[in-house]
Amino acid sequence: MLQFNFRREICKSTGFFRRRIHSDLEDAGPMATRLKSRSVVRFSGPDTVKFLQGLLTNDVRRFGESAGEKSSTVPTPNMASVSTPPMYAALLTPQGRFMYDFFLYNPTRPEEKLDRTGSGPGSDSDSGRSGSIELFADVDVSVLDELLETLKKYRLRSKVDIENVAEEFSCWQRYGMNLSGSSSVGWGGGVDRAGESTASGNKYGWQWYKDPRLDCLGYRSIFPSDATPPLVESDKETDESNYLLWRLEHGVAEGSAEIPKGEAIPLEYNFVGLNAISFDKGCYVGQELIARTHHRGVIRKRLIPLRFVDSNGKEVNQKIAAGAEVVESGTGKKMGTVSTALGSRGMGVMRVEEAFKASTELTVKGSEDVKVQAIRPTWWPAEWSQQSQSETAAV
Repeated sequence: MLQFNFRREICKSTGFFRRRIHSDLEDAGPMATRLKSRSVVRFSGPDTVKFLQGLLTNDVRRFGESAGEKSSTVPTPNMASVSTPPMYAALLTPQGRFMYDFFLYNPTRPEEKLDRTGSGPGSDSDSGRSGSIELFADVDVSVLDELLETLKKYRLRSKVDIENVAEEFSCWQRYGMNLSGSSSVGWGGGVDRAGESTASGNKYGWQWYKDPRLDCLGYRSIFPSDATPPLVESDKETDESNYLLWRLEHGVAEGSAEIPKGEAIPLEYNFVGLNAISFDKGCYVGQELIARTHHRGVIRKRLIPLRFVDSNGKEVNQKIAAGAEVVESGTGKKMGTVSTALGSRGMGVMRVEEAFKASTELTVKGSEDVKVQAIRPTWWPAEWSQQSQSETAAV
């Protein structure tokens, strides 16, 4: 398996750190990881879209629209056209706290998939489906049973079936350097054998999609568990810890282990910037608090990438536990909490205006020799940076 060996150039500019990531993997190209931390659930039935629309933070009605909406995908030979892109969303408590996250996928429709001869559009018989609405979701495997029970409790009389299909399908992520140059199909731009197999035997015709959260996260999809996805070279498949490192670099949490269930406020975990919330869809569970907090316009704490160093600025690999407090070294004032850490990288929910203040030195409480550097993600919307800088100036 491949392992990361990052080198960094860090420069101080306008009170915060900016980072360029260099990797020994640049020459090897993108990586792919089968995400064992995720499981796959299938929703089917005439009330599928309506049921999820009333529960989740995003506008699921898009999946009920006709084909033809633009999608960012990596083409594979079995596709006649592109299907509706996936969606990131969350299920909240009635009080607006995070419970579970979902990546929703719409199976390729018969008219979007080539028939078995590869010469024309498919049909319902090719797809193995009879036109019933059907959606798939990849979800946190550690809370799968609890999630299924929760969904079935909300189902009531809705005509929707909820099924665990983890044995049939697996979730994959494709990420890393040089993704923009990887539009060719298959191994070295040659024939995509997995795509050919899909064209003749896979009734769904799955394909890679741009991650619905951020372009920098790469591509994501679900594929049959008994086959290697298109564009995945055997020597580029890597351990899931590398995908975690990639997300830590960008400050993106995923799943209930990193987003505390029943406690986390979605806006503090940047769900708006991750395209997980619709403010136009109407009511859903927990919607009132989300809307009220958003329209106030001030989010004082956010999930931020962290780097753990010694007094000389050299990275340290001391184990930092989730939940460890980050404090100001001089006063001991709490500035935030580490949510996830791996080696010298991590992320935590921090007070934004103080985390990026040049004069503030941050340390891990109880491990004062470990200094903490907060890194402003390059993908953050400009208004987030302007807000924190204006608050800092006012202090």
